[in-house]
Amino acid sequence: MTDNAVIDAAEPQGTLALQTFSMPKDTNANGDIFGGWLVSQMDIAAGISSKRECQGRSVTVAIKEVNFIKPVGVGDVVSCYTQVVRRGRTSLDIAVEVWTTPFDLTKGVSKVGDGLFVFVAIDDDGKPRELPPQV
Repeated sequence: MTDNAVIDAAEPQGTLALQTFSMPKDTNANGDIFGGWLVSQMDIAAGISSKRECQGRSVTVAIKEVNFIKPVGVGDVVSCYTQVVRRGRTSLDIAVEVWTTPFDLTKGVSKVGDGLFVFVAIDDDGKPRELPPQV
């Protein structure tokens, strides 16, 4: 996140977990993509990473931090990179970086946001369960 990472890093940190296009239906009154839409994509990306790490069901229990660095434009390719930064007995902290490639492809990728998401592994009854051994 901004405390521990360089905002203008040359390349994404972590593993690509999600990639999508930003669409006109996701814009605010200024014509930029809603921050809430971006947070949703970040949560989905962290959820994919969590499912892999937990080897099963997990849920978002907290969003500790979200930083919006630059606006996201309509048609940008939005790429979310994730990295597990803390592993507890039943929970994980997952850092998410969001990078975009402009629709017109005239500029390179740029970091537009980052955040820290907390997930807990759960059993079939929705109760916390221990994480499997790290692979």
